[in-house]
Amino acid sequence: MFNLSGFQNVVRFGSFYRRSDSKRVRRFRCLACKKGFSQATLTPCYRQKKRHKNYRIAHLFTSAVSQRQIARLENVDRKTVARKLVFLGAKYRELNLIENSLKSPAQVIEFDDLETHEHSKCKPLSVTLAVVFPSRRVLGFRVSQMPAKGLLSKISIKKYGYRKDLRREGRTALFQEIKPLILEDAMIKSDENPAYIADVKTHFPKATHLSFRGKRGAITGQGELKKVGFDPLFRLNHTCAMFRAHVATLIRRTWNTTKKPDRLSDRMAIYQYFHNRALKSALAAGSRIV
Repeated sequence: MFNLSGFQNVVRFGSFYRRSDSKRVRRFRCLACKKGFSQATLTPCYRQKKRHKNYRIAHLFTSAVSQRQIARLENVDRKTVARKLVFLGAKYRELNLIENSLKSPAQVIEFDDLETHEHSKCKPLSVTLAVVFPSRRVLGFRVSQMPAKGLLSKISIKKYGYRKDLRREGRTALFQEIKPLILEDAMIKSDENPAYIADVKTHFPKATHLSFRGKRGAITGQGELKKVGFDPLFRLNHTCAMFRAHVATLIRRTWNTTKKPDRLSDRMAIYQYFHNRALKSALAAGSRIV
């Protein structure tokens, strides 16, 4: 409820019925400038016609559902779903920062790169993901452009030209974001990617960095889970497998590919929030984290 105390020139000016959520919203008027406003003017959902569908659409974005199918299920236009993705991505990205800042600093974290692509396999993307050990709470991620590798490199250069490698810039941005969320002398675990050593030493000089040799991927978990009895990075790889299973544009061997890296980042921000909340609920219920 809008509080009029402290606003000498503001008076009530009727109300209106909002069809989107079946609520009556109060209007106000400024006697000095003669302009009007309402309780909804300064809210994040201002001018949204389908605000009552926000939470439902956010759930569908984390359930491996494409944008077209969400539009069919919710009986809205595809453009509405596209706009909702941008709005929800920004909203849940902010909520993720707040939720993580309220937690105690992490003592052990794991990070690695998850690879996907935009539009074509000739235009790959790298997603640097950092999780807390052993809870699997996601601290943050960054989507970065990278050049094609192997047999696709020549085809990629011929069709799309030279593609810059922005993975280091993405890791730098991620490390700067999560630095206040971990202890100075924390333990950081990753695979043996040689590029990780210098980056970790630069941003976390007092931390202990442990690297492990990468293992062959299994069919289950879309290759993220490994064909070994003991995986030292199991919680990270398990989280990556969950991202692939729940974010439609990360699923391998599908036509539902990423068209814009920013929209992939929005989807992952939404899933990060629901993923961390599910872990929090499991801990509250006394379930064992595996």
